[in-house]
Amino acid sequence: MTEASLKDRPEFDLDNQGEQKYCSFLKSLPDHQENCIRLFERSSGDFYSVHGEDAYFIAQHVYKTTSVIKYLGGDVATGVPSCTLSKTNCETFLRDALLNRQMRVEIWAAEPRKNNAWNIIKRASPGNLQDMEDLLFTHSDMTTSPIVMAVKVQAGGDHRTVGVCFADATVRELGISEFIDNDLYSNFESLVIQLGVKECLIQADEGQKDYDLTKLRSILQHCDIVITERKKSDFAIKDVEQDFNRLLEEEISIAALPEFELKNAMAASACVIKYLALLSDETNFGQYTLRNHDLSQYMKLDASAVRALNLMPGPQDGANKSMSLYGLLNKCKTSQGGRMLGQWLKQPLMDTDAIEKRQTMVEAFTLDSELRQTLQENHLKMMPDMHRLAKRFQRGVASLQDVVRAYQVVIRLPGLVSALAACETGSAEHKQMLDAQFTTHLQEYTTNLQKLQELVETTIDLDAVDRHEYMIKAEFDQGLKVLRSKMEAVKTAMEKEHERVADELNMEVDKKLKMEDHQVYGWSFRLSRNDSSCLRNKSSYIELTTQKNGVLFTTTKMRSASQSFGEASQEYERTQSSLAKEVIGIVSTYCPVLEKLNTLVAQLDVLVSFAHVSVHASYVRPHMTAMGTGDVVLKESRHPCLEAQDDVAFIPNDVSLVRGKTEFLIITGPNMGGKSTYIRQIGVIALMAQTGCFVPCAEATLCVFDCILARVGAGDSQMKGVSTFMAEMLETASILKSATVNSLIIIDELGRGTSTYDGFGLAWAISEHIATKVKSFCLFATHFHELTSLGDTAPFVGNLHVTAHVDSNDDVEGVPSVGGGSRSSSNNSSNSNESNGRREITLLYKVVDGVCDQSFGIHVAELAQFPNSVVQLAKRKAIELEDFSSAHHQQPIATAVDAATKSEETTNRNKRIKKEEIEAGTALIEEMIQAITKGYDATASQQILDHASMLQNIEQVRDQYIDRIKANTWLRDQLDPIYWQ
Repeated sequence: MTEASLKDRPEFDLDNQGEQKYCSFLKSLPDHQENCIRLFERSSGDFYSVHGEDAYFIAQHVYKTTSVIKYLGGDVATGVPSCTLSKTNCETFLRDALLNRQMRVEIWAAEPRKNNAWNIIKRASPGNLQDMEDLLFTHSDMTTSPIVMAVKVQAGGDHRTVGVCFADATVRELGISEFIDNDLYSNFESLVIQLGVKECLIQADEGQKDYDLTKLRSILQHCDIVITERKKSDFAIKDVEQDFNRLLEEEISIAALPEFELKNAMAASACVIKYLALLSDETNFGQYTLRNHDLSQYMKLDASAVRALNLMPGPQDGANKSMSLYGLLNKCKTSQGGRMLGQWLKQPLMDTDAIEKRQTMVEAFTLDSELRQTLQENHLKMMPDMHRLAKRFQRGVASLQDVVRAYQVVIRLPGLVSALAACETGSAEHKQMLDAQFTTHLQEYTTNLQKLQELVETTIDLDAVDRHEYMIKAEFDQGLKVLRSKMEAVKTAMEKEHERVADELNMEVDKKLKMEDHQVYGWSFRLSRNDSSCLRNKSSYIELTTQKNGVLFTTTKMRSASQSFGEASQEYERTQSSLAKEVIGIVSTYCPVLEKLNTLVAQLDVLVSFAHVSVHASYVRPHMTAMGTGDVVLKESRHPCLEAQDDVAFIPNDVSLVRGKTEFLIITGPNMGGKSTYIRQIGVIALMAQTGCFVPCAEATLCVFDCILARVGAGDSQMKGVSTFMAEMLETASILKSATVNSLIIIDELGRGTSTYDGFGLAWAISEHIATKVKSFCLFATHFHELTSLGDTAPFVGNLHVTAHVDSNDDVEGVPSVGGGSRSSSNNSSNSNESNGRREITLLYKVVDGVCDQSFGIHVAELAQFPNSVVQLAKRKAIELEDFSSAHHQQPIATAVDAATKSEETTNRNKRIKKEEIEAGTALIEEMIQAITKGYDATASQQILDHASMLQNIEQVRDQYIDRIKANTWLRDQLDPIYWQ
């Protein structure tokens, strides 16, 4: 909060008696809902006051200081803590509270008709912004749709029937859905993500605690959705039929529609209609549309996937918009385009034809740079939010300014149509697609709105609009014409008086002597304080007031002219108000066309935004295959958000998820080596492709997924009694119950929240279940290196690892030097005695085939600047544990693994050694055996060799071959060091 804001803070204007009475009223108020702020309107909305704990909240979050707190009716101990907010500060706070902080707000006002009794005049919550839209979006656009939902559950056996109703009051739409769900409510979670729900109405617990309601609450809290409890009676459906018949624009009764048979959804609908008080506003009658939301038409996303893929901006992103996928792709020029982009990202398509249709239109805009830039800068940038505009007309609060805004949309349509029709870049398919999707419809809307254009040009004074004046043309009505002539004559007289006074005072017109219309004194003259000395001792000039910007004065003639002009203006306003009301009423009939046009403009804006980002970031069009067929093959894939960050040179990687070959990929490698980025970028690319956008690859082939399920980085929720490990187990349980063969599963570091053995056992069992039972594409990043042997027991499992390069040996005796993400033999420990150089590891961020059996965790600790003594102790302890593991390598590391640790490590190393080196090592062994045999042949004539002689013979041969053995990596790994050191 700036210093100017503190200075502009209004003061209370209560006398002692009024203050005491007001404090008694405040103390008598009941406690308000949790996370709710009460504002009290003063001076007809010129400023607002807040009291009690709300005052402390405002002081802390708005003013950043408690010095603004005043205590009404007493001192610090007995008074009511209070502070005020100017109208501007209040609007800023409301936007933050409702759109960012997920709070509720009540505005109270004293009603003169009821003896100045205080009552609530406006209520708002994140899902219901209707009462405060004018305050929230006076100087800004609505970037998100406030969706409120009610849910009704009927449990029976192993299944739950879930009925929901959701409302978007911005576009006057009611949606319903009813479906079967499991005990984890994974379908319900997907639905609230798809719709972008801000607030959910659920039935309050009455008496005994309800398990299903508790589960719903936990899901809503996990998705950061505001929960509002409603009475059981609010879900009664006895009046829902007549309520729908009043609200819906269809003439047919709701009882005749199949949706009426969805009883749980109808119960939820009754709650939404009552909560939003839709029937109390007659302008809603016949204006709402009803749609049945099919959960299966869009890809399912859970809250974990939305967070893992950085889908929407978070509070930690700050001003860096490219931290989220929404921020990166949002190059939209309209607020309705930004809202639709958010909707598309949460509702990826599953129809291959629909996906390719979007991609074809994006391709057309990528090929025609001139068209893309023309649309963005010359057309879309000038389009207002027509949903909000139409709603003002429907609610009866529109003005002539809104009529002009609608007119400005209409006159821009021919240019938009011409720009699209002129597109010649690309194939005939591109041209045909754009014509069918946009040009034809825009031409139709232009024709339908032609009469609106004629009406405005006939009735509105468009020349006055340039001066920000909105009025009916004087020529349109004889009475207005007479008044306008009178006003112009008076204005001419005032200008002559202005020139006369300037000559008499020797002041330049408009430069030093200004004529202006003051809100209190009417038309008058103004001089600066320094120049005002010329008015002294001149009785013909009447000083009105002295202000910071100068001295206001007038003359007898000017005062009379100002009075005449004011009377004529008021008469003009009264005469034109009835005409303006008639014009506004006619324009309001065009609202359905404006809303359809708004949707079309939003779609165009999003597709052009996709093309803009695709061109500037070098994205390619992916080849899509139908669900259940095809593979995921990406060449030089990149993470779109990470590569957009400053000072990042992203290393691209290939991806190959092939049915019947590599369906389950295990990724190992160093900490900070890029495993998490690799698996997440595949999920982001799959989602981008199914929204219709191009993807960050050199080449891309993808199949359609029915859902993306993720388990990446769970955190503690101690306030909810949920530990890190419990959180990841809950997320994993949801994955196992929700996944199908057509899903994409992303798992990062599963099992690290508990003991090594338990964690590995769970990781193995879960991986084996996905690989053998679910059989969906899965990417599993882990530090459990023993998990890489899963391919020995489960089919179609592949191993990848991220590489690292080691420049020097470790500085602690006994710690092996590691290169390329693989473990070397323990012979290097002798080399580390000769060198005290610190180990330097370079992370290459390149994903290659094979296994990495080291994580470089201690190296990360070094990067974090751990004390050197701690690092050294960690290294020694790691050596002890490795030796212990080797000594007990015959013991299974977990019940799920039968092979011994040492044999697994040997197998893994063999996978990384070249075939030629193994063949050379085998040949060398054969040559050694022949040399030993020849030694026996040379003593054949003598007596049988004793044991010592035999060992001496073998050692002689070994000494001859020792250098060649050391040069062969495979032999060094296979033979115990005692034989060749």
